[in-house]
Amino acid sequence: MFLGTSLTAGYGLDPAQAYPALIQSKIDSAGLHYRVVNAGVSGETSAGALRRIAWLLRTPPVVLVIETGANDGLRAQSPDSLRGNIQAIIDRARATSPPPRIILIGMEALPNYGPAYAQRFYRVYPDLAAKNRLPLVPFLLAGVAGVDSLNQPDGIHPTAAGARRVAETVWRTLGPELKSVKSVKSEK
Repeated sequence: MFLGTSLTAGYGLDPAQAYPALIQSKIDSAGLHYRVVNAGVSGETSAGALRRIAWLLRTPPVVLVIETGANDGLRAQSPDSLRGNIQAIIDRARATSPPPRIILIGMEALPNYGPAYAQRFYRVYPDLAAKNRLPLVPFLLAGVAGVDSLNQPDGIHPTAAGARRVAETVWRTLGPELKSVKSVKSEK
């Protein structure tokens, strides 16, 4: 399950071009038997993701990919609030039975709020990953942010080509996790 923002929902793209759908193709090609659930919502902040998580976890996923915070950063919301919301999402996910493996996806704030804010915002993700011993994708839009040809005219949302790059970035962390879950299941 991909809990996320418009970047996960695939804003401006055909749903089959959103990076979670591309991850489904990679899962299928790898012979893994998982179904991707795209729980991305355009405009959602980490507080909104926290409000939805209990409902989403009614059927616990094997792996929960958390991509939230981009809209917090766009609105210059407190990095401490972002940290608290993501930690609460992690805690709720771990309280489900069975608990899912969790992958955290990092985001960066735009530089227009100054270097102090950008650094505090950026640190939320590696700090939470270390504290909770989670695999971390350091930046969802690595290699995509700031590249005109990989972004829609708004300069924020990836094009189909950008989404393919995002899928590769996420797969480098998610693929080994899914394969690890499969091998743990087959050993039982």
